Amino acid sequence: MSHSAQGVGAGAAAPAPVTILLVEDDEVIRRSVAMALERYGYRVITAEDGLTGLELFRDGRHDLLLLDVMLPGLDGIGLCRRIRETGTDPILVMSARGDALDVVSGLEAGADDYVVKPVDTAVLVARIRSLLRRATFTPAAAATAAATGRPVGPSRPGQSDSTARLAPPAETDQSSQPGRSGQPREAPQPARLVFGELAIDTGGLEVTLSGERVALAPTELRLLLEFAANPGIVLDRQTLLRNVWDYGWDGDTRVVDLCVQRLRKKIGAERIETVRGFGYKLRR
Repeated sequence: MSHSAQGVGAGAAAPAPVTILLVEDDEVIRRSVAMALERYGYRVITAEDGLTGLELFRDGRHDLLLLDVMLPGLDGIGLCRRIRETGTDPILVMSARGDALDVVSGLEAGADDYVVKPVDTAVLVARIRSLLRRATFTPAAAATAAATGRPVGPSRPGQSDSTARLAPPAETDQSSQPGRSGQPREAPQPARLVFGELAIDTGGLEVTLSGERVALAPTELRLLLEFAANPGIVLDRQTLLRNVWDYGWDGDTRVVDLCVQRLRKKIGAERIETVRGFGYKLRR
């Protein structure tokens, strides 16, 4: 993924704008969405079909992908799967009808969130900002959060603070620690959280299972860190939407369920327990 700190014009001190790769086959929608996003200061690269979108994705000159579900050649679901084979870039899927099958298929394929067309520009921009906040983890920010228990602030100009917490002030093995421990350290120290064979290095932002590195998309990582900050505590879906997806309003809880499903496939189904009628918890 290309970062907005690159590509600053000659003599300019400000970072380059966030670049969005928009893949949409309808020319009217493609132009109108691109123009709307550009008015908010985003740089937009467009493609009219899935194969062209895949080529542009491989160029790596973007920060986020905005994909239509119905695309000629390679559809949005197939494109999302291809991207997830090698990339962890934030992906926002657009569904024309909000059809449950479209939504579920997109989220199962690896999308981080979805919007329904026609989409209100303010809602679209809010979802984009939320995704970008989730995607801008840095080792320093994660270590600070682990040491202080405070939320990680925005790392792009113009973004509001995220409400998500990354990790508790932790010692080396959370599986034997009863709840949150100690007072905030004066200087942030990277924390290594251990849950059996699962280890989370919040300093290096790496997750390993039985010593093997696990590749997680930004939303999956943030979800895991939210669970790790509350080991053994049941978190309901609305809490997860608020803390992980940064929703200040009621959202579709399907995004939570399907992200949990993807996370389970990567770290072990038994690690995250469903508490029927309430939510989920990470087993110590």
